[in-house]
Amino acid sequence: MKKILVSTALLAGVLSYAGGFRVSLQGVKQLAMAHTSAHAEDASVAFFNPAGMSFIPSKLSVVAGGFGASNKVTFQNLNTLQSTSTDNPIGTPLYAAIAYRPIENLSVGFSFSTPFGSTIEYPSNWEGKEMVQKLELKSFYFQPMVSVKLAPWISFGASYIYARGQVNWDKAVTQFGGELNLKDNKATGSGYGFGFYFRPDPKLDVSVAYRSPVDMKAKNGVATFSFPSQSIYTLLGLNASTGQDKFTATLPLVEEYTVGLTYKVTPKWLVSADFNYHGWERYSKLTLDFATAPVGNQADPTILVAPKNFRNSKTFRLGTQYAFSDMIFGRLGAYYDEAPYSNKNFIAETPSFNTYVVTGGVGFKFKQFGVDIAGGYAMPQSRDVENDYLGFYGQAKATAFYFGLGLSYNPF
Repeated sequence: MKKILVSTALLAGVLSYAGGFRVSLQGVKQLAMAHTSAHAEDASVAFFNPAGMSFIPSKLSVVAGGFGASNKVTFQNLNTLQSTSTDNPIGTPLYAAIAYRPIENLSVGFSFSTPFGSTIEYPSNWEGKEMVQKLELKSFYFQPMVSVKLAPWISFGASYIYARGQVNWDKAVTQFGGELNLKDNKATGSGYGFGFYFRPDPKLDVSVAYRSPVDMKAKNGVATFSFPSQSIYTLLGLNASTGQDKFTATLPLVEEYTVGLTYKVTPKWLVSADFNYHGWERYSKLTLDFATAPVGNQADPTILVAPKNFRNSKTFRLGTQYAFSDMIFGRLGAYYDEAPYSNKNFIAETPSFNTYVVTGGVGFKFKQFGVDIAGGYAMPQSRDVENDYLGFYGQAKATAFYFGLGLSYNPF
């Protein structure tokens, strides 16, 4: 049976909603200070380090917020000089958390967040249409957690992670003049996190946290093929009336290590710094198992193994806050985020760049209520695309910016 031409990067984008590239938008206050983590003023610390709940001043704390994320990727073929830009809608990551201290040294909480996900949309006839035309990714993290204060200056916390994800992917199959849509709305996975939070001095907070790998299991994926001739469906062993096939995959998500600190230089001025380490090396390949579609090699025509060759990466963050009064706070930050793969492994559906980001924002405190506003501007560094495996060459550039609004309530 003739092998159908399907990109070997077929479901790389599925991984991105739960690890392919990290979207650092889980707290508006944190984003304003370069998304640093050692801040235990309210329940927004829960996602970053559950141990921080023990140091929240209020017995009950509730936070919620959302972001707008806009990005644009431009690819240029250096031989033809043809340039293609994406037309991506604005992404809307959300978060919410609650923390409660029922007894003196015990805190419990819950965090909801969307730490991975985006939409990327290229023109339907661009030169990389066999890799991606449009890709929509969503993720949802649900984390119950607990924190115990081991001493007045140290606490330990742990969380359970339940993850759900969705993907909707359109791409061309030019070998038969058709198109392919890949969809899975029920991918799930689980993991855990834990951390220690230290306050050895009233001026110094230190956060050390770990988030485990998660294997997202896509068990009920649906691949829908559209071809101009019914004979092609027969050739590929597909149902001509639906053009559909099933696929399964296990998508490896990587671990994340974070060390953060906040130092109060004066009662009004504090400085924060974070170091993140991401274990992307775990994503060396992706194996997809189709029911009937011959997308693999001759030995296993329904099995597709796509090499990824990701590498571990690091992020460096620096932020600051100044209290102009008891009600108004100004914040600034900057960070550098490494891309998890080389130019030879660049893929269009999950484009990643070495990126500098500057951030800023303001916060307002009205007794028990707080309002935070933040924004960020990303400066991805252009890349020479040299993917021999996919036959994909040229230069890629990108721009991105973020803005967010967060609310907090600390009644007692």
